[in-house]
Amino acid sequence: MTKKIYPDEYYKKKAIKLVVAHLRRKLIDAEHRDADFFEPWLTKMDILLEKDDFILAEYVDMRRELNNLIDSIYDIELRYKVRDSWSSYGKSLDKKAPVK
Repeated sequence: MTKKIYPDEYYKKKAIKLVVAHLRRKLIDAEHRDADFFEPWLTKMDILLEKDDFILAEYVDMRRELNNLIDSIYDIELRYKVRDSWSSYGKSLDKKAPVK
């Protein structure tokens, strides 16, 4: 039985989904008024992740938007928590399919 090898885009998208889920948990745990500030971005991200095609430029634009949101947060503690997700998001864009 052969194992199916998916393209790089599959792994990038899967990693981004994990980052977004983790970011959601951080924002829920924060229970801070600035946490609601991310809701429109999360909604746009869900729509993008539901698409079948993977266009890297769209995901890079979403990462820029996330960075702008993070920079506009006044709460420094929340900013640092969310900044880690921003870094993880960037790493997920570099994911590659495992070598056979």
